[in-house]
Order: sequence, then C-alpha cells, then structure tokens
Amino acid sequence: MTQTTIPEDLLNLLRSVDTPTVCNAIEVAQGKRGFNRFTRGTMQHCKPGDPAIVGFARTAKISGLAPPNEPAEIIRERRLDYFRSMAAGSRPTAAVVEDVDYPNCVAGWWGEVHVAVHKGLGLKGAVTNGVMRDLDVMDDGFPVLSGSVGPSHGFVHVVEIGTPVNILGMRVAQDELVHADRHGALVIPAEVVSCLKEAIEGVIAREAIVLEPAREPGFNISKLEEVWAKFEAVRT
Repeated sequence: MTQTTIPEDLLNLLRSVDTPTVCNAIEVAQGKRGFNRFTRGTMQHCKPGDPAIVGFARTAKISGLAPPNEPAEIIRERRLDYFRSMAAGSRPTAAVVEDVDYPNCVAGWWGEVHVAVHKGLGLKGAVTNGVMRDLDVMDDGFPVLSGSVGPSHGFVHVVEIGTPVNILGMRVAQDELVHADRHGALVIPAEVVSCLKEAIEGVIAREAIVLEPAREPGFNISKLEEVWAKFEAVRT
C-alpha cells in the first residue's frame, strides 16, 4: 500500500490520546458509525498507562507450538530477514506480529531480548495475538500489547514476513497506520489522516459538554437533561 505521511502535530496528538478516543474520532471523520477495524476481546499490556503505540505496521507471522519442519539454516536466515524487515519502512513504525497458533499460543516472542532489539531498531512498540514474558525486565519506552502472558519461548520461529496479519479480528497489512494502548488496537484508515486531528479535538470538545458539568458540585438530573440534549445534538 502507499504509505501516508503523518504531520508532526497529529503524531504528537495521537500519542497523547487513548485508542477509544481515536476510534470515536475515525467515525467522526467518516461521518458515520460502524468503523470496525479494531481488536476484539481483552488484551494484555506490558505497562498500562504508557503513551499509545503509533506507527506504520511492520508485519510478520510466527509459530512456536511445534518445531519447524524446514532446515535450520532456512529458519535462521528467515529470522534475520525478519529483523531486516522490522528495521525498514518510513518512521514511526510498530511491529504487528500474528502467532498462527492462536488461541493455543505458547511462544513468548516478546520478552527482554526482542523488546530491546526492536526498540534498538527504532520501532515504537508491538501488537500481537501471541505471548509476552519478562514483564519485570522489559525496557521502558517500548509498549507491548499481547494476547496473553506466559513463561516459555516454545519452538518459536518466523513463518512469514510482510504479509497481512490478523490480530484478534483486526486485519492489518504492511505499512498501515496502527494505534494501540491498554484498550486494544486499531487501524487508522489512510483517507481520514488529513482530518483526524480536527476530529479528535472535536471528540474531546463534545465530551466536555457532559464531563465538565458532571464533575462540578451540584450536578443533578435536571442539569444532565440540559447538557445531554446539547451533547446529542452534536455527537456522531
């Protein structure tokens, strides 16, 4: 796909807001409800509260439930090709890696070593349906959002590089723009990037119509009815 450039002000805004806000803003930008390119179910975050992962996807597929059936030299070279692919692409980038053994994943691809390596290669985080481990010794500044937490690396090996992946119902192609935090992950459609900053700011402003009065002393049902009517008039 043709990669979209992210303006610096939008990139900074995306890093500061949560994924539900971006999800709402995409619907505002599209002018309708029904956006569905996001993960399903509850995922695990290595450091809840960290800034959001924002990056163009570097995709791959791994497996670890059973030993590979290819020669060891092919497996080794493919792993190096995987790292070469992860190091490529226009920045910012994020690893989006599908474990094809899901829902029976056992391979903790995302642990102390791979977090340090991917961070060192310049990626901003990782999203996977697979396993992470080494939570207490992962480097800061590289969030991982995973399908589960576990102790083993199993027979982990790379099976595909740069192909479309499926992460808990979210389909992602190489170089698509991803946003993720403790709530889950989503793909930002390229066609909304040009108006997404305005849409996010609009979501925040519209929610303030209700949030600010609700947090003031003396809030009651009468005040709610008044502000909710204003909120309903402008929401998507």
